[in-house]
Amino acid sequence: MIDLNKKQLQQLEVIQSVYKSDTVTRAQINNLVKKKKISNPSWLKSSKYKVDRGVYKLPSNNFTSTVTKVDVPKTNTEAAYIVSSLTDNVVPSLIPNFVNFGNYTDIKNIVKSKKFYPVFITGLSGNGKTLAVTQACAETKREMIRVNITIETDEDDLLGGYRLKDGQTVWQDGPVIEAMKRGAVLLLDEIDLASNKVMCLQPILEGSGVYVKKINRFVKPKLGFNVIATANTKGQGSDDGKFIGTNVLNEAFLERFPVTFEQEYPSAKVEEQIVSNTLKSAGKSDTKFATNLVTWADVIRKTYKDGGIDEIISTRRLVHIAEAYGIFKNKMKAIQVCTNRFDDDTKNSFTELYSKVDAGASVEQILEEKKQQELSSLETDSNDTEEDKDEDIQV
Repeated sequence: MIDLNKKQLQQLEVIQSVYKSDTVTRAQINNLVKKKKISNPSWLKSSKYKVDRGVYKLPSNNFTSTVTKVDVPKTNTEAAYIVSSLTDNVVPSLIPNFVNFGNYTDIKNIVKSKKFYPVFITGLSGNGKTLAVTQACAETKREMIRVNITIETDEDDLLGGYRLKDGQTVWQDGPVIEAMKRGAVLLLDEIDLASNKVMCLQPILEGSGVYVKKINRFVKPKLGFNVIATANTKGQGSDDGKFIGTNVLNEAFLERFPVTFEQEYPSAKVEEQIVSNTLKSAGKSDTKFATNLVTWADVIRKTYKDGGIDEIISTRRLVHIAEAYGIFKNKMKAIQVCTNRFDDDTKNSFTELYSKVDAGASVEQILEEKKQQELSSLETDSNDTEEDKDEDIQV
């Protein structure tokens, strides 16, 4: 049992009435002190009540200040409970010269509203899906907790679990519970890589809270909590095999996302601005190089859509090339090291294509030249077939 004086009891009652929790962070205590709601409770910010870095467990207020201390052997077998392992601000940082495009305005409006309105964002790799969410939260000063989903992600990873800390078994909230309690935006990145283990999020996607059975607690979401998921597919798998590892998600799970945004690559004008800003930040301002890179990527994407190639140059890769140019001071080397991830034929084809763009060829000219080459190849194949037939007849 614990003996507190009248002043300490009053401080405890204020803290509990404001935060309605059995633990409190140093930042939360200091916030009340700053607002002059309580004087500094130095007695609470001590090792006696500390359960984690900057986190303190509040003593029960079911006692009076006249209770005499009695030493009782510890027989508690229940794991200590940690409300938060995040004691710092988790608002993303603004990226200088960020260029918004596509669905950014809609995403920002949803984030800004603080309404619970789950969003599913789908699109090809490297086209700014995650960045849009991050910068929307940064611009609106909203806290965001990002979880990168894999096939191994399970309930323990998402909701929390028992952990060993300082020789003691403690409960630690997972990122989902953290986001719910903080009223933060929960970003589920690459959700289509998940297995059916993410079905534990079903009640959370309904906005009604979740019962955490391992600790026998029901957690209600704080105002502002929302879920945004990103994926390369629409949760129906990848038929063309482009995105290996993506899975077919449960229809009931997908149905709990009211809206789905299809994110496309930015327009040439916007993409030029993105690349130009990156080059400028890298100390190598070069408008012509930015224009050439975007033209080059445009030709590759159109060829990809027509089924002519299996690889694509994303906006993210153009940014990588711009950054590499700032380091190596050589355009072709920057392109080479950033396309080395592709097979030799694709890499050589991409490099040759950029040389044509750099020589002044337009998107239309390059595509027309490619079309003529394909027609010529078909005619050659047709003639070879006819010759083969004639030889068979003569024989």
